[in-house]
Amino acid sequence: MAFISLKDWRARSAALAQAAARAKAALRPALALTEADALSVNEIACADPGCPDTETIVLVMRVGEPTRALRFRGPLDDLDAVAAQALAEEEACLRAV
Repeated sequence: MAFISLKDWRARSAALAQAAARAKAALRPALALTEADALSVNEIACADPGCPDTETIVLVMRVGEPTRALRFRGPLDDLDAVAAQALAEEEACLRAV
């Protein structure tokens, strides 16, 4: 296991927080979420075969509905408006079921 300095850890943490804020800003209007709804965005390492090294998990928590998990096959930094729209379409299909 490699040593990471506190300074480097804080810089990475700040960068991930900014990327999460950008992703949420793209996702919220695409998903048509209200102020009462919640959204969680997390970048994780994926060790499954055929999976990218990192992927982004989006949890959509709408009031009165079950939480839905959506998977973006890429790092948090790559989640843009086009990806947000694709995730919104996927969530719409899940809501229709």
